[in-house]
Amino acid sequence: MAATSNPLIDRAQIAATHARIREHIRRTPILAMDGNDFGLDASHLLLKLELFQHTGSFKARGALTNLMTRNVPPAGVVAASGGNHGVAVAFAAQKFNVPARIFVPSVASPAKRQRIEQYGANLVIAGDRYADALDTSKIWQEKSGAMPIHAFDQMETLLGQGTLGLELEQQAPDLDTLLVAVGGGGLIGGIAAWYQGKINIIGVEPEAAPTLTKALEAGRPVDAEAGGIAADSLAPRRVGELMFPIAKKFVDRVLLVSDNEIRGAQEQLWRAARVAAEPGGTAGLAALTSRKYVPAKSERVGVLICGGNTTAVDFSR
Repeated sequence: MAATSNPLIDRAQIAATHARIREHIRRTPILAMDGNDFGLDASHLLLKLELFQHTGSFKARGALTNLMTRNVPPAGVVAASGGNHGVAVAFAAQKFNVPARIFVPSVASPAKRQRIEQYGANLVIAGDRYADALDTSKIWQEKSGAMPIHAFDQMETLLGQGTLGLELEQQAPDLDTLLVAVGGGGLIGGIAAWYQGKINIIGVEPEAAPTLTKALEAGRPVDAEAGGIAADSLAPRRVGELMFPIAKKFVDRVLLVSDNEIRGAQEQLWRAARVAAEPGGTAGLAALTSRKYVPAKSERVGVLICGGNTTAVDFSR
């Protein structure tokens, strides 16, 4: 979706979106923890457990917003996804009895592929990375007349993800800083548009997929590497055109974490809280546990745990 002359979304639009979708989403919980649980000095640590959202990630917010605010044609909807967006679109389409075709790359996890099909969508494997799936989905869109739902570069998607910021501010009005994982930027763009500089918003990306880092260096969205342990959720090749001006204005900084640091955060989160998150869902926490971000002594830090579609816990054992 191309950028407009006034790409910034505002709090009133996000609030109106929340009023529209709130009966269909979960108000996910927050969990106050002591920094010592993760070997940190900071004592004011708050986890927003968005992995408990419908479909296992924040993506349900944007998917529902698209289905509930746009005119869906008889051909239904089409989406490209690393996995979580596809699960969310399939969920929303099933809820409103709309046909859905989801294109995912080969790196999409088996757990996410299975959930897409369980929600009744037509699943197509296309290419090795998200960008490959997106290109193939556009061909189907033109052929079928289905309505595309972009994973991050769509105004409705940004508005839906922004409702998470509204909800978190209601739950934790005294936060100083929020750490947010970044892939295509729909989540951090929506949240930053809600807070509008009221708190420090810090993006966290895998070193193997530095999309927002590269964009900020270049002054515009550009292609970046797209790999690593979180490639099925945080490696879209480039950030969205719509979120980029929001990030430039309201995102304080962007940090990079390694695959090992992400895996270590996953393990620490499981040990400390028995929360099983996927790699992309723990990137924000990895910035803390790796000490890439060191909070001030009295700083109140929030961490968004944004996805839980993983098979890390095997109940058959």
